[in-house]
Amino acid sequence: MNTEDRVDEAVVEDDASQEENVEENGKEDANPEAEGEAAADYLEGLLDIIDADGDIDIDVEGDRTLVSVIEVNEGDLSHLVGEDGEVLSALQELTRLAAARETGERSRLMVDIAGHRAKQKAALEKAAETAIAEAQRTAAPVSMAPMNSFERKVVHDVVAAAGLVSESEGEDPDRRVVIRVS
Repeated sequence: MNTEDRVDEAVVEDDASQEENVEENGKEDANPEAEGEAAADYLEGLLDIIDADGDIDIDVEGDRTLVSVIEVNEGDLSHLVGEDGEVLSALQELTRLAAARETGERSRLMVDIAGHRAKQKAALEKAAETAIAEAQRTAAPVSMAPMNSFERKVVHDVVAAAGLVSESEGEDPDRRVVIRVS
């Protein structure tokens, strides 16, 4: 197969993936750059309304846009995170809606405020490593505490990287990750 055939095949696979996503959700995923700009504009407007200072940073990790609001003065944005990240989760959904409205495409972006999600991810990775060690030591399934979809995804990624198997069990809000050696 020559290079041109491989490129054509990759384009066809990408088109098929997009068509599958459109069939499932009714919308294509947003272009990460356009999605990030729309989200940044929305969050900047929000910061202006509440008279808060924050710097906006846009990154793309894999196929997902990450928009971070970085505190200028420590503690100034804690009310936008809320207890256990509830306000942050709501702001993320509102920001996704704003980005989808602006781009005309479904948004899967992630929003982080004051490093909350980054700290949360590091703590989840450590908890996953502890659970992995227990599963390896006992060869028995290890069930973790209930988690939201973001938290479960972090754990699944750590488990996969360690070469073990994990699956989500239960119904929200009690859905949890169970780790197995094989």
